Amino acid sequence: MAAAEISLSLSPFSLLVLARFSGSIVALLVLTWALHFKTSFYPHSSSKEDLIYAVLHPLLMVIGFILISGEGLALACGIFGIWTKFHSRDGIVANFYSLHSWMGLFCVSLFGAQWLMGFLSFWHRGEVRMTRIRILPWHVFLGLYTYGLAVATAETGLLEKLTFLQTKGAVQKRCTESMIVNGMGLSLALLSGMVIFAAVLPKHQTPHSKTIYSSNKLHS
Repeated sequence: MAAAEISLSLSPFSLLVLARFSGSIVALLVLTWALHFKTSFYPHSSSKEDLIYAVLHPLLMVIGFILISGEGLALACGIFGIWTKFHSRDGIVANFYSLHSWMGLFCVSLFGAQWLMGFLSFWHRGEVRMTRIRILPWHVFLGLYTYGLAVATAETGLLEKLTFLQTKGAVQKRCTESMIVNGMGLSLALLSGMVIFAAVLPKHQTPHSKTIYSSNKLHS
């Protein structure tokens, strides 16, 4: 019983430390990729402005949108991150063709809807309590779904970019840049698992943990 109690008694602090550590690894990897391997982000034109926007896109979407998705600033980062991708002489339509781009627009739209729903539901203190209680599960579900979708969108973007570079022969299948991109994708997957686990853990674990603890107290 003691082993079961220990396995079920993960502290919020330990989850926070693991999530922060994973987030730091993701941030370090995306910074290394975007700043050290800038040649992979060279646009079709020779404009330095287009290069800056191409480098800003992964930084804003991974660090600004996913890693700080709990902050209000994340929505602005997401919108600006999409704008940097569509900011080219070819226009929006020319860039709006892949699954990654479609998922990105859908994800940012859901994030905006989530923010608006939370603002309207919980800002006004005079709102009926039962209405807020009914909306809360949907608010939580939409938040987790949007976060998971954001990670999935980032994964498709990494896969799309790396496949494109390898097809052109600009990047080898076994090289430092490929390892960094793959490591970033794996770190994002681990991070999202810990964040979602931490979000659903309290309501499922705490009552069961209390039951085990009470049972141990009775038998001791």
